[in-house]
Amino acid sequence: MFTKILIANRGEIACRIIKTARRMGIRTVAVYSDADRHSLHVGMADEAVHIGAAPAVESYLQIETILAACKQLGAQAVHPGYGFLSEREAFARFLEDNGIVFIGPNPGAIAAMGDKIASKKVAAAVKVSTVPGHLGLIDSAGRAVEIADEIGYPVMIKASAGGGGKGMRIAHSAREVAEGFARARSEAASSFGDDRVFVEKFILNPRHIEIQVLGDRHGNVVCLGERECSIQRRNQKVVEEAPSPLLDEETRRKMGEQAVALAKAVGYDSAGTVEFVVGQDKSFYFLEMNTRLQVEHPVTEMVTGIDLVEQMIRVACGEALAIAQGDVKLTGWAIESRIYAEDPVRDFLPSTGRLTTYRPPAEGHDGEATVRIDSGVFEGGEVSIYYDPMIAKLVTHAPTRDAAIRAQARALDAFAIDGIRHNIPFVSALMQHPRWISGNLSTRFIAEEFPEGFLPLDPNAEVARRMAAIAIACDHRLNARKRRISAQMEGWRRVEFDSTRIVTLGAEQFSGLVYDEGGTVLIDLGERSMAVVSDWRPGEPVWHGTLDGSAVTAQVRPILNGFFLGHAGAHAKACVYTRREAALVALMLEKQAAGIGRFLLCPMPGLVRAVPVKVGQEVKAGEALCVIEAMKMENVLRAERDVTIASLLAKEGDSLTVDAPIMEFA
Repeated sequence: MFTKILIANRGEIACRIIKTARRMGIRTVAVYSDADRHSLHVGMADEAVHIGAAPAVESYLQIETILAACKQLGAQAVHPGYGFLSEREAFARFLEDNGIVFIGPNPGAIAAMGDKIASKKVAAAVKVSTVPGHLGLIDSAGRAVEIADEIGYPVMIKASAGGGGKGMRIAHSAREVAEGFARARSEAASSFGDDRVFVEKFILNPRHIEIQVLGDRHGNVVCLGERECSIQRRNQKVVEEAPSPLLDEETRRKMGEQAVALAKAVGYDSAGTVEFVVGQDKSFYFLEMNTRLQVEHPVTEMVTGIDLVEQMIRVACGEALAIAQGDVKLTGWAIESRIYAEDPVRDFLPSTGRLTTYRPPAEGHDGEATVRIDSGVFEGGEVSIYYDPMIAKLVTHAPTRDAAIRAQARALDAFAIDGIRHNIPFVSALMQHPRWISGNLSTRFIAEEFPEGFLPLDPNAEVARRMAAIAIACDHRLNARKRRISAQMEGWRRVEFDSTRIVTLGAEQFSGLVYDEGGTVLIDLGERSMAVVSDWRPGEPVWHGTLDGSAVTAQVRPILNGFFLGHAGAHAKACVYTRREAALVALMLEKQAAGIGRFLLCPMPGLVRAVPVKVGQEVKAGEALCVIEAMKMENVLRAERDVTIASLLAKEGDSLTVDAPIMEFA
């Protein structure tokens, strides 16, 4: 067994690998860029080496620098995690040539399967079902349009060396192909150092289901079941689960057999994933093979009890698999939500900055469920513009899918993050969505269910009542603390607070009477009374307690005269007043926000990649105004209406903050 390994990655996956290595008694070496000098994975590892500047091409993609770090600190092997160099044949071969073990598949398998075009040719040769498409490289937008016209729309333009939704575009017309081709090549080059792309038919209303395989260097390959990854946004997975609610045993067996046959055909000898496009009728087509550990591997680990990182390390060390196919049992159900630094109400645009609050839910058992957090950040740390926007992965495992969903919803209610925008409101709302709960999924789910974009859910009647009770209980706790303030003026009667509270919650209004029964706050909301018990203290971002004996968790943030609450996927401002305050508030006018329609504002922190307009130019609605790069994704900002450019306030290469003005319209 190795005594020291280097992890050629960062963030949550580096921390995840360190945990398993530590349990196995293996020392770890972290590598870090300028932007990651104070990152969590650097502190967790036994040793750490600086490898370059913040951009990945100057640090995490520098093969020779990583080899030098191995030799400097005596690392015998390298685990690449996912992304960066994890599927780079040249990296695996370079390490091998220099006496360092690559903890992943052999270079030949990476060459055959890691390249999307080559893998489809191998799959076709071993009679695995494949999606219709053009398997040759495409060197111009014009040629891409010709091929798309031949295949028929819609088509998908895809980076050959890609993954994680980078370098991928769906096009419904020749114009979209031409524009998507340029964006896909640019993203592929900056993310993977390889700008090759290909075109294939896009299957309408598909599901994305993948098979986890595990092989060793003795010819053994086993299938560890499937993962459903159909909840995607911009071709990037958001929520995954294992097993799939669609598959029956027969389809699962057939997909598993094809995945294993494909892996054996190329001598696959590590953890890998065979991805399929699956029709609602359970027909399936090979999509690609990821020759690395997947982001969503925890759901497979939870339902099989197999540590995939440990197996990768053991296989790389030359051990034979101790697991036969008959040993693999799928137990219960696991769901994973990816917690991203992005603003769901602004079309999921990336958000960066300092995590002023980072309080994940407690790991371990939650009744019949288990909660797991894979994260690479800490409170006070910074989310950088240079890398993937993932903050953490929240995984719940329970005996049934419904129980796993309920546990996920409770854990999301208890996940407190401040300082940046994040997608917890979205995934919380998703856990309440009837179509998600029913398992009627497709990769178009988000586009179909949120066609106008996402807005936080308004609370239904029962959730609103719970929120009102929590708001009154929090206000009562604050008032009780005020009564205990020392050095109050002598000779004055201690302030007594009105026991009646008026709560405005959106368009709803609740009137409640508060009775404190020593630890239990009784709140009479007219039609119904509630007994509220909680040890919440002012300033805590999460409220835990019981309402009439039922456990409830909610997000609580102080606002003027009340609280901003999040619970069961819904979010609302709850203003709490005395009767006199409520009467006065009703007479006050609301201040209107000033209009900013004359400016194009940067919707996220990022780098200006291109400004394809000039002063005086007339631009039609839908035409591109600016391209902003953030977290390895290029975002095209388009005109919402016909405009004339009055002045340009930013130029190519500028680094902008959120809401920074880019240009002014006449």
